[in-house]
Amino acid sequence: MLQQSKDIIDEVRKVVIGKDDVIAKILMVILAKGHILIEDIPGVGKTTLALAFSKALSLDYKRIQFTPDVMPSDVTGFNLYNKKTGQFEFRPGAAMCNLFLADEINRTSSKTQSALLEVMEEGQITVDGVTHETPKPYTVIATQNPMGSAGTQMLPDSQLDRFMIRLKMGYPDRQSEINILKGRHASDPMETIQKAVSVSDLLLMQDTVSQIFVSDLIFQYVTSLICATRSHPMIQLGVSPRGTLAVVKMAKACAFLFGRNYVIPEDVQQVFCDVCEHRILLQPQAKMDDMNARSILDKLLLETSIPQ
Repeated sequence: MLQQSKDIIDEVRKVVIGKDDVIAKILMVILAKGHILIEDIPGVGKTTLALAFSKALSLDYKRIQFTPDVMPSDVTGFNLYNKKTGQFEFRPGAAMCNLFLADEINRTSSKTQSALLEVMEEGQITVDGVTHETPKPYTVIATQNPMGSAGTQMLPDSQLDRFMIRLKMGYPDRQSEINILKGRHASDPMETIQKAVSVSDLLLMQDTVSQIFVSDLIFQYVTSLICATRSHPMIQLGVSPRGTLAVVKMAKACAFLFGRNYVIPEDVQQVFCDVCEHRILLQPQAKMDDMNARSILDKLLLETSIPQ
C-alpha cells in the first residue's frame, strides 16, 4: 500500500509541479475520509489538482463553477415528475459522485453553500424527505478566492469547520514554472496520467488508515495542543472537538504515508497547523500586533511538551 501511495503522488506530480507537500496533504485527507478547502488566487492549478487526483484514483469526478445564480438543487439534485410512470424520479445533482469540485465556493449564495453541509458531514443527500447515499469513497475539494476579491463573501464558520484542512498552493518557484512551460509546450500532461489504484484499493487504504494505532500519550498531546488554542489570550475562538478528531485522523494518514502503523508526535506536528488554522478566530488585538493564525499555532507547537 505504501507503493500505491507513492504511485498516486507520482501521477499527480505530472501536472502539478513543485507542490509535493500540497499533493501529499490532499492525499492524506482523502485517506482520512475528509474534505479539502484550497484558498488561493485564480490560475495556480487548483482545478487541475482535483482532476489529476480523480484520474489517478479512478474516481467519478464532477465540478460546479459556483456563481450567484447556482441553486441548491444544482448541488443536491431534485425530483422530476414522470408522466409515463406517474411517479417522481430523483435526478442527482453534481454532488452525487466520488470527487466533487466546488469551484470558487465563496462566490455563491449562503443557501447554496449550506446545501453542501449535509453531504459533507453525513455522506448523504436528502431531497423531499428521501435520503440518497453518496458513492463511496466521497471527497469534496472546494476552492475559494481570497477575501476582498470581487464578488466574494466569507464562508460561515459552520461550513469552514466541515473542511478537514485548508491549504494554499501559492505561485510556483522559478524552476517549477519553467518545467510547467516545457511540459505543456507540445502536449497536455493531463493525458499522460494513469490510474494508480482502483476504487476498491482506495477503500482498503482508507480502512487501513482508520486502524492505525494511536497511543494514549499521543491523544494527550493532541488534546494539550487543542486546549492551548482555547486558552490563548490572542485567540477568541479555539478549535472545536471536530477539529480535534480531524488532527488525529490526519496524523494517522500521515503515519500511513511514511510506512508506519502507529502515530508519532512528528505526524501531529506535520498536520496541526493546516487542520486548525481556519478553525480559530483571533482577537482584534492580535491583528493590531501583526499576528496571524499560523504564527500563533507554530508557537503553540514549540511551547507544548512533546511526549517521548
